[in-house]
Amino acid sequence: MSLNLSCKFLEGFVSADEINAVSKEAASAYELVKSGKGEGSDFLGWFDLPENYDREEFARIKAASEKIKKSSDILVVIGIGGSYLGARAAIEFVKSPLYNNLKKDTPDIYFAGNNISTTALCELLSICEGKDISVNVISKSGTTTEPAVAFRVFKQLLIDKYGVDGARDRIFVTTDKCRGTLKKFSDEAGYETFVVPDNVGGRYSVLTAVGLLPIACAGIDIDEMMLGAKNAMNDYSSSDLLKNDAVKYAALRNVLARGGKVTEILVGYEPYMVMLNEWWKQLYGESEGKDNKGIFPSSVVFSTDLHSLGQYIQEGQRNLFETVINVKNPGAKFVIPNDEANVDGLNFISGKELDYVNKTAMLATLIAHNDGGVPNILIELEDRSAYTFGYLVYFFELACAVSGYMLGVNPFNQPGVEAYKKNMFALLGKPGYEDMKAELDKRISKN
Repeated sequence: MSLNLSCKFLEGFVSADEINAVSKEAASAYELVKSGKGEGSDFLGWFDLPENYDREEFARIKAASEKIKKSSDILVVIGIGGSYLGARAAIEFVKSPLYNNLKKDTPDIYFAGNNISTTALCELLSICEGKDISVNVISKSGTTTEPAVAFRVFKQLLIDKYGVDGARDRIFVTTDKCRGTLKKFSDEAGYETFVVPDNVGGRYSVLTAVGLLPIACAGIDIDEMMLGAKNAMNDYSSSDLLKNDAVKYAALRNVLARGGKVTEILVGYEPYMVMLNEWWKQLYGESEGKDNKGIFPSSVVFSTDLHSLGQYIQEGQRNLFETVINVKNPGAKFVIPNDEANVDGLNFISGKELDYVNKTAMLATLIAHNDGGVPNILIELEDRSAYTFGYLVYFFELACAVSGYMLGVNPFNQPGVEAYKKNMFALLGKPGYEDMKAELDKRISKN
């Protein structure tokens, strides 16, 4: 296996009896996922996706990525939430958070449509000046405000630069298979389209065309990524938590939450973990945070955040636990040089590999936080390859579904996401929201 779950830093926080007590519950939750008999089962397409994905579309994804790589200096990926987080997490984890600054034979990849920032949009437009550009817009409906506004802008930019026919060859649309505003418009305009599957929610969609097209454009082997996910699917086919680390992770989270540890901090020790953390936060936050339930997902990257949040984690409220990801082979080596003057007093680590010091910092922190009353789940990965990323994605997705059922929620809906949208539409004067706007205006004027 590419992933190992260690409980050695849970001693004194979770007992064998507590694990045994939830083992049947965890197994039942897994069977709900596997059988499709649980709430929200219409969105279980991710469960067997690594084996049953559309091979014809997969081949088109690879062909489109080659076309983009040959014709473009920049690929602008337009999407929000699950429509961009997975792809960006993969590119930064497998390649680098500095991907756009590296020497490479693949295009720079920028992400737009995930905010409503004037500054961010104008800066990206400035970056695109004088460059050959392609666009991948990702939206199930095509009417979500943030990506829709960005697509308006970049579609017009491409038409102005290349003409209608030239723009057609540079716009790639990932949307609903047959319904929705964006699908209808794309078919009429002649854009190549890829599918957001009906049975895969956005936060579970990184291994569909949603994530795979941008990932392939970065030169990442998507065959290896899908193989990693497939092997994880096979490895996690038992409902027994002693044989299935994904079920065990779900069970441990729930044991800790029931003991008052209701905030989980995902911890990485490399900058390339930042966007993986963000993807994970959406996956767990949107899946579990409903019906006044859920484990609050937070994240840090150490050792950086030890100098900002370390104090709180060490001695703040004891309502949290950490899940630490340790990548055993970081993919690079650097030996710390000797300094004859020894001004910093660090010659005792001269000649040691920098990753050894990083791993030592991790062990020191695990022990310190344990001593401070913070339980730690340790997830060990072999490397940061495409294969391992695919494996990890499937692990987290399966564990999330099982954990959601253990919490007693539907892990596949997100009813609360619509609340702010309705308020925003009303305040902006969207037709049909007149009564709501009047009520909101009264509330705002009172305050």
